[in-house]
Amino acid sequence: MSSHTGRQKTTFEKILRILGNRRIAWATIAVTLSMMSLFLVPHAYFVILTFIATSVMIAASYLTGNLQFKKPLHAKNIFVGTLSALVLYAIFYLGNIGVNLFLIPGFEASGEASIYSLISSPSNPLELQVVLLLFDAVGYEAFFRGVLQKNLNGRLGLGAAPMVAMFDALLHVATLNPLWVGTTFVADLCWGLTYRYGRGLQASVSSHYLWDLTIFILRPIV
Repeated sequence: MSSHTGRQKTTFEKILRILGNRRIAWATIAVTLSMMSLFLVPHAYFVILTFIATSVMIAASYLTGNLQFKKPLHAKNIFVGTLSALVLYAIFYLGNIGVNLFLIPGFEASGEASIYSLISSPSNPLELQVVLLLFDAVGYEAFFRGVLQKNLNGRLGLGAAPMVAMFDALLHVATLNPLWVGTTFVADLCWGLTYRYGRGLQASVSSHYLWDLTIFILRPIV
């Protein structure tokens, strides 16, 4: 029992050492557990658990003091996010051509289909998909960019974006879908750079949401 408790303490201390903030460390653990449940339960529960996981991210962002609701929208930030979403979609479009051309093991089209089916299934009404993707964009960006990247930025600078992207990609290893892991890193890196150079969440959230709408509903890449 004491050995198990010791291992838990050591793990928490490692997380705390990286993040440098006890509250953020606990928030990271909570988000990680919610995401693990999202990936490991039967797909029939994916939608409801997505709402739960993203709600945990939003709550964690607010309780750590990193989420503000009073900042007015700026057209420039939305424009940067829109441009970022277009660039990311182009990267995925070209990446899909490469996957189909070189037939890389683990990156087959079936991997794409399995990802799309979790959201854009005929059993999920269009309205539900739109709201779900909004929760996804706000939750992920609020926590991964607004909390983790913001917290690491002082020590890592530009390096905070790829580090947070790698962390999110590693969480997706639980899906056992190499394509999902790889695309998560690419997308997160793009949103991390958008957050940095677009000066905040307005740019990265708009990029994430517009990309989600396009890739899952308007123009899936298959």
